[in-house]
Amino acid sequence: MRVRVLAGLALLVVCACGGSGYASTGLLRLSAHCSKHLCPSPSPLPTLSPSPSPPPSPSPSPLASPTPSPSPSPLPSPSPSPRPSPSPTPAACGVFPANSIFNTDISTLPMSSQSAAWLSSMNASTTKLHPDFGAYPYGIPYNVVTPSHATGNVSFQYASESDPNPYVVGSDLKIEGTPGDGGDDHMLAYDPGACTLQEIYQARLASQPYSGGSGAKWDLTSNALRPAGWTSADAAGLPIFPLLVRYSEVQAGFIGHAIRFTVHCTNTAYVWPARHEAGTCGTNSNLPPMGARFRLKSGYSIASFSPQAQVILRAMQHYGMFVADNGSDWYFQGDENSGWTDSLLSELKSVPAAQFEAVDESSLIVDPNSGQSR
Repeated sequence: MRVRVLAGLALLVVCACGGSGYASTGLLRLSAHCSKHLCPSPSPLPTLSPSPSPPPSPSPSPLASPTPSPSPSPLPSPSPSPRPSPSPTPAACGVFPANSIFNTDISTLPMSSQSAAWLSSMNASTTKLHPDFGAYPYGIPYNVVTPSHATGNVSFQYASESDPNPYVVGSDLKIEGTPGDGGDDHMLAYDPGACTLQEIYQARLASQPYSGGSGAKWDLTSNALRPAGWTSADAAGLPIFPLLVRYSEVQAGFIGHAIRFTVHCTNTAYVWPARHEAGTCGTNSNLPPMGARFRLKSGYSIASFSPQAQVILRAMQHYGMFVADNGSDWYFQGDENSGWTDSLLSELKSVPAAQFEAVDESSLIVDPNSGQSR
């Protein structure tokens, strides 16, 4: 059960949450979007502990009110059915500028003073990484579209925090999961010609009337963030596609960006570059806020892993992972692709979560309303 606050009325909503990637473990990945929206106007959150790095610390980030969330529940493994074709490799438009915080190497940043407390709340000592992707229906598919793709007006449940119409629509668009599975049903549309990205949560776009939970548009040539306090198609107000582990990148041998992941219990706060909170366990600074960034420790040896696994683990050491949504602890997301192998996914599941640490990236902020990194 989750509680939303809208116009001063408490609405009780029962959310059946789920999504990709639980088949191999029997865990149900929780959807933060059951509770991510319509928080009261945020108030300031204390800045993370000062960093010894040269640049000055930024202004504090805002926070908002809590919304409770259930814990992950066991679920029988579904039997996947085949999907015609994986998402094509993105064209060379680029995904945000080189100086975007999402593309910034954070391997030398100081550790956050909250690292130990956050790891404890995330059950790091008894948990291992879980790749939340694979062949259909696991992973989040993305669509490569052109400026001429059909568009239409989408009715959003959270219209006040959604970007204006029109959005791409049509039965040709791939959407996360299977119909009626209770998942987030994300639709991601990457347009390399216009260098734009559209993302919709709870997308219903095959036929009119078109609808969605929330919608966000991103200019991939810009470092602009969402307005403060706004969600996106994700709980933290972050983009989804740029933070996915993509099969094409692993095949190419390099991932040069951060990765998104989930935790079951988050604070009622967010830190840059996140723009929205979806607190599930009350206000508690010992819980990670949305936007908290973790990296795989440099001392953790990845030499024994396959070349493909090393590509992913090296990205975790250099670019880290953002807390982007509520869900099962240490589930990290990638694209839906038939090329993912069970052997690679099994390797990644052997990495102890205790080998991660939270970082303090406050020294990288140029402007709290921009994703530009120093």
